Amino acid sequence: QVQLVESGGGLVQAGGSLRLSCAVSGSILGIYTMGWYRQAPGKQRELVAEITSGDRTNYADSVKGRFTISRDNAKNTVFLQMNSLRPEDAAVYYCRAVRASIPYWGQGTQVTVSS
Repeated sequence: QVQLVESGGGLVQAGGSLRLSCAVSGSILGIYTMGWYRQAPGKQRELVAEITSGDRTNYADSVKGRFTISRDNAKNTVFLQMNSLRPEDAAVYYCRAVRASIPYWGQGTQVTVSS
């Protein structure tokens, strides 16, 4: 089992920044890909960014150049630095880990962006 706990969400004005954290615990050996997803009301959950164990990254086109995903393996934590936030970035952000082809999800953290 893998446990994921997100933190760092909140209310920010458009143009502002937030840093999300995802603490990973449990059976972390063998986790290959970590990612951040988001889901806005009435919309499907979508990939925001992901990072592999080899630090290869992938971003949604809508966040490229504004968001940065990183990981601290010593602390078993994955981060999402979000800059230049827009109202359309508002959503519940979820952390996801894949281990042995099984996805694990955190409970989500709310990001609200005021215009």
